[in-house]
Amino acid sequence: MSAPSFPSFTPSFSSFPDLPDPGPSKRTTSSDPASVQRDHPDEAYQRNKIDRSNWRDRKVDKEKKSGREKHIPHHPETTRHSSWVKDIVFHDERNKQDEDRRLAVQDHSQWSFFSDRKGDPLNITYGGIHAGDLPKYRPVNQGRYILGLVGNWTVSRKSGKGIEIMLGGKRKQLGLTDSGAKALLNAPARRLTVSASSYRYEEVNGFLPLPSRVGRVAGGIHGPLQDEADTDSESSEGQEDNSDEDEGPLSLPSEQLAIKDLEQKIVLQPSSVETWLCLVTRSLATVPPTSKNASTVRAEITLSILDRALTAHPANRTSRRLRLMYLRAGEEVWYESKLQVEWEEALKLGGVEIWLEWLEWRIRKSTESIDSVVTDAMRALQALGGSPDSEVERLRVVWRVAVVFQEAGFYERATALFQAQAELTFEVPQSLYGLPIETQLEALEEFWESEVPRVGEVGAKGWSAWTSSGPPEMSASGEESIKMDVDIKPSKDPFSSWYNDEVRADRLLRTPTRSTTERAVSDPYSTVLFSDIRPLLLSLTTQRAKSFFRLMWLALLGLHIPGFSRSLAGDAWDRWSYTFFTSPACLSSIFPEGGFARQYLADSYSGILIGKEREYSSAFGPIKEWSLNVFGPLEWVGKDQWRMWTARSVEGANWEFARAIFSQLRCGTEDHEWDIYALAFEAAVSVKQALKLSRSFLSTARESLAHWAAHARLERLRGRIEDARKVYQTVLIAVRRPPTHGFVGQLWWDWAEMEWLSGDQEVALRVVMRAGNVDGSGGMMVLRAKRNLEDIINASHERWKDREAWIKLRAVIELLVASSPASALAIFDTQPASGFRTSAEQQESLTVASLLMLYDHSSTLRNPTPPTILRDRLQVALETYPSNTIILGMFLEAEKGYGLWGRVRNQLSQVNKEKDIARRVTEVWVAGWEKGRWEREIERTRAGLFAAAESDRTKNSSIIWRIIMEFEIRAGQMQRAKDLLYRAVSECPLSKELYLLAFGPLRHVFKPHELHGFVEVMADRGLRMRRSLEEYTRNYREVRESDDLTGNPEASDDEIERDARERRRLMPY
Repeated sequence: MSAPSFPSFTPSFSSFPDLPDPGPSKRTTSSDPASVQRDHPDEAYQRNKIDRSNWRDRKVDKEKKSGREKHIPHHPETTRHSSWVKDIVFHDERNKQDEDRRLAVQDHSQWSFFSDRKGDPLNITYGGIHAGDLPKYRPVNQGRYILGLVGNWTVSRKSGKGIEIMLGGKRKQLGLTDSGAKALLNAPARRLTVSASSYRYEEVNGFLPLPSRVGRVAGGIHGPLQDEADTDSESSEGQEDNSDEDEGPLSLPSEQLAIKDLEQKIVLQPSSVETWLCLVTRSLATVPPTSKNASTVRAEITLSILDRALTAHPANRTSRRLRLMYLRAGEEVWYESKLQVEWEEALKLGGVEIWLEWLEWRIRKSTESIDSVVTDAMRALQALGGSPDSEVERLRVVWRVAVVFQEAGFYERATALFQAQAELTFEVPQSLYGLPIETQLEALEEFWESEVPRVGEVGAKGWSAWTSSGPPEMSASGEESIKMDVDIKPSKDPFSSWYNDEVRADRLLRTPTRSTTERAVSDPYSTVLFSDIRPLLLSLTTQRAKSFFRLMWLALLGLHIPGFSRSLAGDAWDRWSYTFFTSPACLSSIFPEGGFARQYLADSYSGILIGKEREYSSAFGPIKEWSLNVFGPLEWVGKDQWRMWTARSVEGANWEFARAIFSQLRCGTEDHEWDIYALAFEAAVSVKQALKLSRSFLSTARESLAHWAAHARLERLRGRIEDARKVYQTVLIAVRRPPTHGFVGQLWWDWAEMEWLSGDQEVALRVVMRAGNVDGSGGMMVLRAKRNLEDIINASHERWKDREAWIKLRAVIELLVASSPASALAIFDTQPASGFRTSAEQQESLTVASLLMLYDHSSTLRNPTPPTILRDRLQVALETYPSNTIILGMFLEAEKGYGLWGRVRNQLSQVNKEKDIARRVTEVWVAGWEKGRWEREIERTRAGLFAAAESDRTKNSSIIWRIIMEFEIRAGQMQRAKDLLYRAVSECPLSKELYLLAFGPLRHVFKPHELHGFVEVMADRGLRMRRSLEEYTRNYREVRESDDLTGNPEASDDEIERDARERRRLMPY
């Protein structure tokens, strides 16, 4: 009996239906022992006797049967159901009954087979059992094998009323692609609960009574396995019932329990906005952003919940957070008309957040010229009012419009807008003080039309000086020396030539020109009229608004200030304000120089494999982000002096223009914050030039401790420790100031830190003792210094940074005296003391300070420290402040040397977690932190970027789309990049840089007609193109035609080959 072949599925008997009792073929075994004939003692003799008797009976029956068949006449086929067939069937049935009786008296327990002559009624039933299906079977060897199956066929498992068999002695392991495994993965999570009783059976008199098996009747030896399968299934069902009883009430997964708890809270307090937002977040967690149709599904879930929220309580209708989330979700599923109506309803609530989000929506849907964005911005500015409290909010609108100007290619207009605003804010003539804004704008227009040098340009003296000295003759001294080539040189590819000229002009020509210059004739948009920017000019009177305006201009120039945009409007503004991330210098720093090449892990020397040492780049990468004022512009980390601005950070900026802005927007000699930014910029270019600039500041502000602290840091940055020590001694010891005075604590800490990091702990301890107003040495003096420092910490300070400096001085004593990191960290853990209120920014700064001290103690100074202390604290801090790249850099440094990338990979694997732009870009850089690892991390990085493209927070960001396109280009996936480019320009319709990628890096995957289509779309959407593409393609056609007329053989050969390719493409048509 051979095993049947089933190539398309695993052999199984579970599909057999229950068969009714066929009747005659059923054999029953008498339960009476007397009716069964026992074997003779001589079994061989008795068996032979029975066999001979059976042989004689069969022979006689055969002769009688053959004799009858000879007298049967031949009948045609149509009479096959006549009486002679009934006689044959009768005798066959009688013979079968005789054989059954003979078999009943034999002991067949030792047989290896049995005869089954019972007819199966399903053989003649349509859709029933097929002739090729398996017959009745019998298990042997404790149910592990099937009688008659040859080879290695064994029973795999019993399920329901059938069994499954398989080849081999072990059960096949399920894979992720099996249907059973998919069902388990897709099934909702079950919460396991501990049973109330410790045992399954109840204890009786100290014993656990087990169920008795007495009375269980075994099935017949020739009966089918169906009875056993039924018993097994009943037993398994009983076990499931018992397990359900053990579990008690139905247990829900943790996500559903959390949602249920939130629903109960909403019933009790329907006006709680935070509860509704938590419910939305919990519900959206069940739909990953990377799943199919995730955006639509998540939007519908959000709308269904927020519809309930807006109608649950009247106060919810006035909630701006609920309304904005409702509108963002509706943007995915609503029609344009309904979305417009909902926005107009939301604008009635008012508020800067509503108007700014409305402006964002209008920018995303802009299909007209850039003037429509200006019109929408004017409406927002008018709605926000003109009170001094709303000056910063209106500045945010102006900054957003300026960034749109830059994205669309109107760099001169963005620069002119900030130049005019700077003149109106810092250079107002004395005669115009206090007058209405319209009067001031009329006078400013006269100054603007004179075309004299303006703020940021060489030789600019300001509007006030121009008014007091009288209108001079027009001067072109402010015109930039960089000029664009007028002649277009013929090229083999006109599209690439046009791309190179456009990119070069956009990077170099950003200041507005004058109307009389040659460039203004060829490019009318290079000259900005006052009427183009007048509707966006504001009257700024508060010092806070003026300070923020200067920082906005630095960010517009490409000088990224960490945490500045978040200090204005939370986390939502990072999707467009971080323009530095798309600069060529930053892009080249984010991605590895060696590309995606894999590094070999071992070398062979004389037949022996020797593993290579792992190579890492610096743990502190090009992305710098933390809360504002957490880390100063002149502070650095590590021996590489990683700080806010380095030479790579200012590589793409216009140095002369930036220097002019720092100089001309300075508000007096006490403007130390602005001066420190200027010194940080000069230090990024040249530390020597920064020291010269610092001396010029000190010449007019000798009593400014902030300038002295910056000067000492510049000396340390240059490596002149002795000169920095002289500065500290002169400022702190020669003139003794109270410890609560501004910048005193900062100077003492800078001095102690310098001595500590230079390796002289005794000198560092003396400096800390002097800071605590204690002279001498010894344990008693150290205790007195500690007490004095604690008193200073609890005193009131002018700046919270000074209080933090005194905390660091108190903590560093523990490292200098006892070398105890735990004691030093305990000082930070006890802060802030009771009675002191600290903001989130101050708490983050204190956390970074404690981690930096521990990092310097263990990594920089190489003091013996358990690595788990720093690693565990960094892990907690990174979860609390995920966008802080200082903490991330120390975290990566602490993970060096470990064979597993567990913690680093865990941070990169959280693709579905909500993250800001800085964190997403940082993760792209981290993937290439270890040299040679890019290829292994490429899919993980792509998943993170795809999640960013699907996230509501970052999907409309031109910055994240530029990073995605650069990633695919560097990965060599040009066709994927081409497909993504169409989506990118749909999400960011006014980003000229995204359109230009089709003409540059992706040129060979785009056909000429597709590129012409891109140019038409750019023209329809009002993007600025400095030169017409037609000029380049016309010259290209003229060159090709001249080659053909001169009979150039190469040109003719190219034409023949091109025609041949076209014919092959059109075949067989």
